[in-house]
Amino acid sequence: MLIKSHNKHDCTESEVTDYSIYVKRRQFIEASARSLGLAAIAPSLLLSACSDAATENAAKGISNSDQPRDELTPYEDVTSYNNFYEFGLDKSDPAKLAKNFKVKPWSVRVEGAVEKPGVYDLEDLLKGLPQEERIYRLRCVEAWSMVIPWNGFALADLIKKLKPTSAAKYVQFETLYDPQQMPGQKGRALDWPYVEGLRLDEATHPLAFMATGLYGKELPGQNGAPLRLVVPWKYGFKSIKSIVAIRFTEKQPATSWNIANPGEYGFYANVNPKVSHPRWTQRKERRIGEFLKRPTLPFNGYGDQVASLYQGMDLKRYF
Repeated sequence: MLIKSHNKHDCTESEVTDYSIYVKRRQFIEASARSLGLAAIAPSLLLSACSDAATENAAKGISNSDQPRDELTPYEDVTSYNNFYEFGLDKSDPAKLAKNFKVKPWSVRVEGAVEKPGVYDLEDLLKGLPQEERIYRLRCVEAWSMVIPWNGFALADLIKKLKPTSAAKYVQFETLYDPQQMPGQKGRALDWPYVEGLRLDEATHPLAFMATGLYGKELPGQNGAPLRLVVPWKYGFKSIKSIVAIRFTEKQPATSWNIANPGEYGFYANVNPKVSHPRWTQRKERRIGEFLKRPTLPFNGYGDQVASLYQGMDLKRYF
């Protein structure tokens, strides 16, 4: 599931592998695995086993619960079918309206219960953080999902670098507020700017990830450039995009969808197929590019790794 990659700042566009070649590489490995009687092993795990990151991943407790049938979602679909209300309510709006989204220069404010507060240039914030690639499912509450190869770094590494104090129990993230660049913010779909939050133990779990790219390329504007969160066991709205602020707090922070509709969107947003959204069932999902639906997996398939975070909690109440 996890491959070390070069820092994206060290390579040019001409050096980035085209997504079709990228997919064919994994298909070749999967076919090779089957010929060797290893079909039960996910191809992304085989890639990890061939990399010098495999031992490190195992030590971190990172594994991939994707099954061989979980093919990567094509790059064109990943970058053209998006929920990013800052650019519009239709899923095609972000790709159309984010074409000229300016992400350089970019800075991130670090605030609250932390030893290293301040305003950081993005390159300085990322300096020294091990760059990785991870294949994660991303599931939306509207019952659709994608499988995406993300580039970035472990959120835990960033948190360690910033050194939250003992008072920090949660971390909140904030999206850029710029209605001139993000025309959706001129509307009242949400209370802008968008904010999201995690418990600190969730944020430091090995699966939590900060993405700076996908498919080996820089993150497009419609996918949350230049910095977004990816929390694979939660619904997609937790994966806040275009982050400009990181805030460490003692109390549970506000989150945008919970503010907008607390009866439908809880703070935790863990994927629980047994709890239906008031307006649709969560029991099945449709992978983008597929016709038939498949059963939704608890915690989006990552239950073996994250269920212990919620031991003793009523996941119907804390949804």
